[in-house]
Amino acid sequence: MTESKKYSSHIKDWPEADRPREKLLKNGEHTLSNSELLAILIRNGTKGESAIDLARRILEKFKTFRNMSHADISHWMEIKGLGMAKIAQIKSAIEIGRRFREDEISEEKPSIDSSREVAEIMMPRMRDLKKEIFKTILLNSKNKIIDIIEIEKGTVDQANPILREIFHQCLKYFASSIICVHNHPSGNPNPSSRDKKFTSELKQAGQILNIEVLDHIIIGDNDYFSFADEGML
Repeated sequence: MTESKKYSSHIKDWPEADRPREKLLKNGEHTLSNSELLAILIRNGTKGESAIDLARRILEKFKTFRNMSHADISHWMEIKGLGMAKIAQIKSAIEIGRRFREDEISEEKPSIDSSREVAEIMMPRMRDLKKEIFKTILLNSKNKIIDIIEIEKGTVDQANPILREIFHQCLKYFASSIICVHNHPSGNPNPSSRDKKFTSELKQAGQILNIEVLDHIIIGDNDYFSFADEGML
């Protein structure tokens, strides 16, 4: 269905060739517009408005899927006809898309040669998060990725729990070296005094266990800070 067509508010009454779900199954998801993809997630519209129309209003408000991913729930609730269940479905789908790249990288197991490569892998998901998360990239002796682990026990502000978890994963996977990555929800990637202290303790712990800490990277909003690049590691 082109964006200009107008039909009944009930998609089930549309010609089969114009229904988003049927189009996807017949021609592939790449053939659908953004509105049609959203409409499949939304499933139902409101009185006098199809799911496609509702999807268009969502896109008019947020413009991009990235904007949707980090918009506060209060902004979503401003959209008439959009309940919490539909909001959860949309945000879940966007999060799956963001995680897909990390899964793809873990399966490909590429080698890492620079902080820029790390940022390109990690930034799409981490730059918009509203809370701080910490990830460790485990590498073998040839700097190839073994796995990307999200550390759940502690944050940079709680150094001891997170250090124990990082090196527990290193030993579990027989990693030769690591690159640690965390985000700053503020969008400013510049390290705090706590970040600097943590990085120093991280390096010391790695030396004791003979596991090289190659870098600690902080992800901001389309920007990043590398302790290695700045000569601070």
